[in-house]
Amino acid sequence: MLAWAPYGRRGIFGGFEGVSEWDVLWFGLPVMTLGGIAAGITLFALVRGKWRQALGAGALLTGLVGFGVVFDVLAGPPLNCDPGPC
Repeated sequence: MLAWAPYGRRGIFGGFEGVSEWDVLWFGLPVMTLGGIAAGITLFALVRGKWRQALGAGALLTGLVGFGVVFDVLAGPPLNCDPGPC
C-alpha cells in the first residue's frame, strides 16, 4: 500500500494532470492486496514448518509478482523529458 500511495494521493478521479488513473484501481490495488496476503500466508506457513503450504503460497506470490511486472501495475505517470537531461 505504501508503494501505491504516492500515485493515488490526488484521487482516482483527479488523477495526474486531470486524467483518471484507472489502472491503479483495477490492477495495482488488487495485485498489492493479494500479494500482501500471499506473502503473509507464505511467511506464516514457513514459521509453522508447513512446507507444502509455503510452496503453494510462494508460487501464488511469484505469479502475482510476474503479473505486476508484465503489466507494470506500479508504474508512475510518464516523465516529460525535454531534449536535455531528465
